[in-house]
Amino acid sequence: MRAAFTRETADVRRQALVAAAETVLARDGVAGASVRTICAEAGVSPGLLRHYFDGVDALIAAAYEAVGQRIDAALEAAVAQAGAAPRARLSAYLTASFRPPVLDEQLLAAWLAFWSLVKINDAIADIHRRTYAGYRARLEELLTACDTGVDARLAAIGLTAVVDGLWLELCLDPTVFTPAEAGAIAERLLAGYSPTPVFLD
Repeated sequence: MRAAFTRETADVRRQALVAAAETVLARDGVAGASVRTICAEAGVSPGLLRHYFDGVDALIAAAYEAVGQRIDAALEAAVAQAGAAPRARLSAYLTASFRPPVLDEQLLAAWLAFWSLVKINDAIADIHRRTYAGYRARLEELLTACDTGVDARLAAIGLTAVVDGLWLELCLDPTVFTPAEAGAIAERLLAGYSPTPVFLD
């Protein structure tokens, strides 16, 4: 029992540091994400960060991974709630990005900080590559389930870019268009990738 308790406490402390890193990145950007600032946000001593991570860069990488997993879980929850119909599941996956918890200004701020590191930090670049590859692969599965004749690879690439752009604009200025309109835009573009009208409602 003691070993389990110790392990649980360690996981809780580690997750607290990961959450604090995300908060600091969203609030202060990469420049403000120091060991001292993150530990102050988590309410722990700087030595604890070094106990669980090989420095602040490793912690930021863990935070990026955790955010990606949280988004993925939200998208999969939307798919599960959509039922068994392939078209409904595809639509749910695409449009879940336009609703909370994915549509969130705090998440945007943290995500922009992570994006700024992609070209200069190999660990972040690797996580970015894997995260987006996973999103596209899942989208390809859902596309193919609706229409085996679709070019799922190109459709997934194009739709990913469109969803990212719409999500970004919605977070930055929600007065320009609504989440429902963002979903309608994605749906119309989706229809253009199919040689048959299967994607049209």
